This record gives sequence, C-alpha cells and structure tokens, in this order.
Amino acid sequence: MKKLFLVVVSFLLGSVSYTQNQNQINQNTIDVLVIGGGASGTMAGIQAARMDVSVLILEETPWLGGMLTSAGVSAVDGNYNLHSGLWEEYKQALSAHYGGEEELKTGWVSNVLYEPQVGAKILLEMTKKEPNLQVVFNSKIESITKSNTGWEVNYRVNGVQKKVQAKIVIDATELGDIAAKVGVKYAMGMDSKFDTGEEIAPEKANNIVQDLTYVAILKTYKDPLKAKLDKPKNYDPTPFLCTCKGRCSEEEAKTKLWDCDYMMEYGKLPNGYYMINWPIYGNDYYTNIIELNAEERARELQKAKDFTLNYVYYLQNELGYKNLGIADDVYPTEDGLPFIPYHRESRRINGLVRFTVNDLARPFQQEKPLYRTGIAVGDYPIDHHHNRYPEADKLPDLHFYPVPSYSIPLGTLIPKETANFIVSEKSISVTNIVNGTTRLQPVCILIGQASGALAALSAKQNKTPAEVSVRQVQKALLDANVYLMPYSDIEDTDPAFKALQRIGATGMLKGKGKNIGWKNHTHIYPDSLLTVTDLKTGLKGWTNVDALDFNKETVSYKELLTVIKVIKKEAGNDKNTSLKKLKKQGNLVLKSYELNELKCDDTLKRKQTAVLLDELLNPFEMRDVNHFGELLSIEK
Repeated sequence: MKKLFLVVVSFLLGSVSYTQNQNQINQNTIDVLVIGGGASGTMAGIQAARMDVSVLILEETPWLGGMLTSAGVSAVDGNYNLHSGLWEEYKQALSAHYGGEEELKTGWVSNVLYEPQVGAKILLEMTKKEPNLQVVFNSKIESITKSNTGWEVNYRVNGVQKKVQAKIVIDATELGDIAAKVGVKYAMGMDSKFDTGEEIAPEKANNIVQDLTYVAILKTYKDPLKAKLDKPKNYDPTPFLCTCKGRCSEEEAKTKLWDCDYMMEYGKLPNGYYMINWPIYGNDYYTNIIELNAEERARELQKAKDFTLNYVYYLQNELGYKNLGIADDVYPTEDGLPFIPYHRESRRINGLVRFTVNDLARPFQQEKPLYRTGIAVGDYPIDHHHNRYPEADKLPDLHFYPVPSYSIPLGTLIPKETANFIVSEKSISVTNIVNGTTRLQPVCILIGQASGALAALSAKQNKTPAEVSVRQVQKALLDANVYLMPYSDIEDTDPAFKALQRIGATGMLKGKGKNIGWKNHTHIYPDSLLTVTDLKTGLKGWTNVDALDFNKETVSYKELLTVIKVIKKEAGNDKNTSLKKLKKQGNLVLKSYELNELKCDDTLKRKQTAVLLDELLNPFEMRDVNHFGELLSIEK
C-alpha cells in the first residue's frame, strides 16, 4: 500500500524526475543554476526566470519547498504585515486554495497554516507557469568546478549521470554544502562577541548550532489501532515529561507549560492534520551534522527520527492521544515522516558584508548604513532553539530577543572571494545571533527572490554578482512588489508606498524601530509632519545641510522645493528649473499620487515629502550605493 501511495502522490505532485521544458531549454547550458529547491531555491528560480534568463533548479527530494513542505514546517512565522514579493504571492495562493486567509488560522502558532502536500503542489504550479524555468527532482550533485564561462556541474538523476554549464550558481541547499564544495569560507556555530561586536554573544566562539527537528504530521484515525505506533526500541519517556501541564511543575521545567490539549492545537493544520514541532520538551533534537559525510549524517538523522517517533508514542500512550497517528497520506516515505528535517542553522558564508545584531537592531546608528542596500525584510524576533543541547543552561538566552523589523543587505548573499556564485537560504553572511530571525520561512523566501534577481542581472550583463549595481537589483525587486524597507505602517496598496521605499533606501527619510511584545515593527510615519531635524539628518552626504535655511521646526513646501533645486544644481542637473516650475510639477505629482495640492507655506507630511523627492529629484537612481550603503559619486 505504501508503494502505491508513493506512486500516486508522485504523479499528482509531478515528483518523479519532473522536468519543466516548455521552451525546449538546453539543459546542458543554462544562465542560472539553482542547487536546492527549498524555500529560497524555488523562489530564486521563479524570480530569475521572470527576468528572462534560462534557469534550472536541481532538487534532491521529490518536492519543492524545503522547510515549507519537505520538512513539514507548514506553519509560517512572521511577516504577516510585510506583504512582500513571492512571500505574499505564495500566501495568497494558499488563501485561494483554502477559501480565505481566515481559513489558514487553524492553529495558534501561526496565522498561515496549511497541509505540506498542498504547499508542494502550489509551488510546483508556480514553477510550471515559468517557460524559462526547468525543475529536476531526485537529483544528487556529484561535482562542481569552475569553467571559462562560469561553472560546470555534474549531477545524477535516478542513476543517470548528467552535466550542465551555468553562468551563475546559487547555493540554496539546506546546509550550504555547495558553497563548501567550491571553497567559500564560512563560519559555523556561535560567534565571539569580540569578533562581531555583539554584546549578547558569548565571549568564546564555539561550534554549537541550533536544535533541529524531525517534524511529524499526524491525523485523526477513527480506529486507534490504525493510528497506533509500535513501541520504539529503547523507548524512554523521560525527555518528554515536562512537555505540557500535569506531569511536572513549571519550577521543574524552568519554563511556562501549557495545557496538553492546548499544546496539541499549537500546530493544528487544515483538514484535521497536526504538525508536531513542539519546542518545550518535545521533538527538538540536538546534533551538528554540518561537517559530517553522507553516511554519518544519515546515522545522526535516524537518531532524530527515532526521537520524534518516541515523542509520538509518548503522545499516544502517556498523554492519551490514541487516535492521533502519523498521517499515511502526506509523505510517501516508509515511516511517514518528512523527506528532510527542519534545519534551523547552516554554514554562514564570509560575504561582502556581515549582518550583525547591531546592524539589525539599530540600522540608522551604524557607521555603515547597510539598510540602504536592503533586498529582503523580516519582522520575527531572534529565536534560538538550544534546549536539547546537553549544557543548554550555560548558553546565552537568545529566546525572543527584541529587535525591530529589518532589511537584509544585498552583500550578505555574495561571497567575498568566489565569483559568479550566490548564496541564499540560511547560509547568507549573518552572525549566529542574527540567524535566529533570518532563518524564518518568509525571510528565506525573500532571500531567494533577491538571489534570483541578482543572478539574472549578473547573467544578462555578463558581470559578476559583486559588480552588479545595488540599485539595479533593488529596482528589479521593487518591480516585483518586494519590500526593500520593512515599513509596517503603510500598506503596499498605497500609491506612495514605492516612493517611500525608494526614499527610505536613500536614507533621506528614516524609519523608527518598535518592539511591541514579540511583534517587531519599523514605522515611517507617513502622515506625520516632516521636521527640519529629520530632513537635515537624512540629507547628510547629499548636500551641505548647514547652508540650508528653515523658518520653523517643520518644513514648508517651498523650503523642500528649494532643497531639491540646490541638490539638482550641485549634481549638474538643474537645467535652470525655477521654483515656480518645480511647484507646478510638484502639484501635478501630488495629484497623481492622490494627494492634495500644496501652497508654498504649507507644512509637509512625510508621505508628501517622499513623493516629491522621488519624482522631482529621484535620488534613488541619482546616486548608487556600494555594498556597505555608502553613497557613490554622481557620474557627470
């Protein structure tokens, strides 16, 4: 029966070495090769293909989606107020499938819960719509070497050896394995505070990574005998005794405990399924497999599987959930568990820039304004899982460390010393602490989309990824409805939204980070009055702000037009534009943005300011930035 189920599911999801080949793309020569069809890899492939380059995704499992599907973590955390790019497109596809966004709120851990097999089907359908994209499943990378035109990759599919030449390679694997193969330098485990400048980091670096989880998807069986799991060999209930209220006290557990029935609702999925990914004395498991070979990894992951099977047995036999058993209609695997575990941590490359918690928490106070290079956004707290590490009590407590919503810098995707190579998923150049938030599903989706845009521009322009203009990448992403700046107080449907995104990325207007409970925001305050202090702060590097005159603490329409005229003149782009002509142009612009016309002495709101700066000055395209966010000289 299991074999028949495997064939049926594989047929429905297109997972038996499916190859998209609508345009008869030459599989031997490709513009962009994405290795790994997980959360990042799938979206990298879609974005690059939409930018009119040929793309091949090689995925080792029968499904797309990685942690979204193949690992069973189909409860998405964060970015509910950041409706960015392919993350929003994926969420809307899920909503359409289930009949509305409210139908995705079946459990209390997330606002977006769904069946893994549904997610995999949606992702497959998304890729099938792209004629420039091919997907090959069940593939294994044999070798990757530099070539005159980029990279030569040998891989195996169902025992058949194949070869592909690619201009650009994106490593979208779960553990950064391809980056390691090609010699990219990387870090692993916890960083020293003396290396990163992060006060909350440990004094000494170590190789301790976050716990991983072998998720289980359960469903309700009418007959408990069909749900019943055989008692695992060497079954031990001890690790799970404090998983919910009733078996031990919160003092013993050293954490808050939940009612057992409420705990089971944590990851409740549509149509009666349950995601078992419980962090409190549940099925998190500590092992570090990153540097192990394939056989050693398999042995360690079997231990993680066994631990989850022990936990499911405990739920059935110790807590009384006898009718809940491992679903027999989700994963076509022998044990019914997902294809891969949920990896929370990977190698982290040495990129052109390294994104620290200081950059994330206080972006506008750093020496290097990395926020100007933002290509993906996130808003989840820093959340590290270390409870299953044997000496967890000796590690820093990084559980829900408060931060604002944030932008990830482009330079984190680009290795320092390896050309024509891009890294995504959880292997980007961030510190161990920052990985505790950038690892979340929506962020990895958006990292992947950004890597696809960068790869496409690199291939089309015959430049290395490091040589591609930061602003060109950002422009391509804005065109794809991606957030560059993590503003949660203006809807993306607002006509001024993209103007605020562009002006925010120049630094002329700065947001303010807020932490409200576990929710993190950055507000741009679009309807607040613009102060002289804020404008002068934002214009540093653009003009001599000390030479600007203002009458009040707020900025008038005429005063902003004067500033625009000054900057245009200094850039050699004045063309004798009078203030009267600028005012007329400005009011036409405001009207086109559904904003009221202004008189010279009217005070400006921040939204109006962004629109006027964007349209009349266009600083976003006037001056590019380097990967550290520093303004480059204007080419005259």
